[in-house]
Amino acid sequence: MFKKINSLKNLDKPDAVIFDTDNTLYEYAPANKKAEEAVERKVKALLGVNSKLYRNTYAQSKKEIKKQLGMTASSHSRLLYYQRFLEILGFKAQLMTALDLEQTFWRTFLANAPLYPGVIKLLDYLRSKNILIAIVTDLTSHIQMRKLTYFNLEETFDAFVTSEEIGADKPDYRNFELVLNKLGLTKKNNIWMVGDNPYTDIIGARSIGATTFQKINNLEKIGEGKYMPDFAFSNFDDFQNNIINFIN
Repeated sequence: MFKKINSLKNLDKPDAVIFDTDNTLYEYAPANKKAEEAVERKVKALLGVNSKLYRNTYAQSKKEIKKQLGMTASSHSRLLYYQRFLEILGFKAQLMTALDLEQTFWRTFLANAPLYPGVIKLLDYLRSKNILIAIVTDLTSHIQMRKLTYFNLEETFDAFVTSEEIGADKPDYRNFELVLNKLGLTKKNNIWMVGDNPYTDIIGARSIGATTFQKINNLEKIGEGKYMPDFAFSNFDDFQNNIINFIN
């Protein structure tokens, strides 16, 4: 499926295409579920904490960290979640355990996070047409770099920005202005933004006048009202097939 949502928007060859990462290049939920289950098993083995206590305490730790840090990259930190989890249970500063749980989470996560079909083909196609490509994503730089390296995309992008660099998650406009600066472009250039979230990706990209494409998956519906994208698509093969005529 590829659908034009904004009837007033037409396509021209872009100077750059910016991509979100999570739920845009790969599906987040299955990998996250597998990773949390792996940590739960390790917590039971190491600390003797049962599943119910683990889940309730972990949920509390996430809530506390997010309230404490607000919309920042570190508010997504599993290391901070596990540190607070251990503190709530009275284990105090169990630093090695917190690090072990975080590493268990991300090793399992990456092993269960394949790219969506068509992603590599699309990125190769854009590069072959001398179109700049970039990443703008939330979470910490270390983790998002680790993901892209695991996907063998470490040398694919012309610019990379995480919300850690500017101190606030998307849709904060500074994320998008920073990527333009890194690409050597301005708002006068023709920029495309590809993301799954109508709030963070679509609203954020409008701050630089980008043409917006929403990747539709099981978690998000097509944005409406002020969250409405210019175009929507469900898979990358359809996306590529529908933009070829505007790029070639």
